[in-house]
Amino acid sequence: MEVQSVRLDSWIWAVRLFKTRSAAAAACRGGHVRVNGTPAKPGHRIGPDDEIRLRSDGVEKIVVVVRAIGKRVGAAVVPECLIDRSPPPPPKEVLASVPRRDRGAGRPTKRDRREIDRLRGLGL
Repeated sequence: MEVQSVRLDSWIWAVRLFKTRSAAAAACRGGHVRVNGTPAKPGHRIGPDDEIRLRSDGVEKIVVVVRAIGKRVGAAVVPECLIDRSPPPPPKEVLASVPRRDRGAGRPTKRDRREIDRLRGLGL
């Protein structure tokens, strides 16, 4: 089903950028979705050639609308509806080099914060 313009939350759900339409609407309301550089509400109408930027799970995705569709489509049809211009994910080596605290370790102590600052090069 192809139309001239469609609701933003419906389209990003239809092209499988979000698992549910309610999750897509929540992302729009939370300010995580921009259309042509401006924050957009779930009911914002989009059409061909609109650029959509969204953050989901800490990853930024940039897509350009090719076809405005109103109903969810199969995964094989999705590439016909959008152009993905998302930046490539960072290499695994970069992600692995970022120090992380153990889960459940609690809040860092004053001594821990000093060591973290020293490792980051912020120590005095």
